[in-house]
Amino acid sequence: MANRKTNKVGCSVMLHAKVTKDGKWQIGNIHSALAAERNGVENFPVSERQLRNVVDKERRLKMMEGDANAMAAYFHRMRTDNQNLFHLHRLDDDERVKDVMWVDARSRDAYIEFSDVVRFDSTYLTNRYLLPFANFVGVNHHNQSVLLGCALISHEDAETFEWVFTNWISCVGGKPHRGILTDQDATMKKAIAKVMPNTRHRWCLWHILNKLAVKLAGYDKYEEIKQALSRAIYDSYIVEEFENC
Repeated sequence: MANRKTNKVGCSVMLHAKVTKDGKWQIGNIHSALAAERNGVENFPVSERQLRNVVDKERRLKMMEGDANAMAAYFHRMRTDNQNLFHLHRLDDDERVKDVMWVDARSRDAYIEFSDVVRFDSTYLTNRYLLPFANFVGVNHHNQSVLLGCALISHEDAETFEWVFTNWISCVGGKPHRGILTDQDATMKKAIAKVMPNTRHRWCLWHILNKLAVKLAGYDKYEEIKQALSRAIYDSYIVEEFENC
C-alpha cells in the first residue's frame, strides 16, 4: 500500500502508525501543534501508555478457539494434583477472558518466608495474545529470585492493577508485603496506595538507571555525572552518606 496522509478538519494532532511484517499495528510518534503550545511533547497530556491502553481496549485478549477452555482444563488438572494452587480470571462485557492470575503451591509457601520486599514487573510484552505478562518476585536466603505469582493483564491501568493486587493479597493470606518495587508508573502507584496503604513503595533501581543515558547523555560531563551517581548509589551504606554524595 502506498503511503498517504490523512487529515481531519480542526484536529491538530497527527499520529504515525504502521503495520509490521507480521500484520500487527505499531504506534509511532505523535506530532501536534497542541504539544508545541504546551512547551513540548513531554508536556502533552496524553502519554504513550495511555495511547496503548486505548488500543488495548479494542484489542483485548483474542484467544483462539478452545484456548480459554484449554487454560481452564490445565488449571483444573493442576488443582487436582495440589489443592493449594490459586487461579482466578475475569471476563469482559462480551464474556471473553480479560485478565488471568495464578499462584502455584510452591510460590504460596515461598511467600511465607520471602515476602519482606516483592518486585512487581509488567514489562514482559511478548506473548501470542500481546498482553503484558506480570509477575511477583521475591529474593530467598541465597540471594536468588523466587517466583511468587503470575498474571496476564488486559490493561495497564489503575483498575486492572487494583484487581491484581487485591486478589494477590487475598491469595497469600491477606498479609501485604512490607515493601514493593515497581517501575515508575503512576497507575501502579495509585493502585498500590489504595490496596496496600501500609506497604512501602519504591521504584526499581534498574529502571531509574536505564533512564540516565536517555535524560543526561546530551551533557558534556555525562560520564562524570554517571560515575558520581553510581558511587552515591552503590558505595553509600547509610542515609547521611547517600545524601551527602
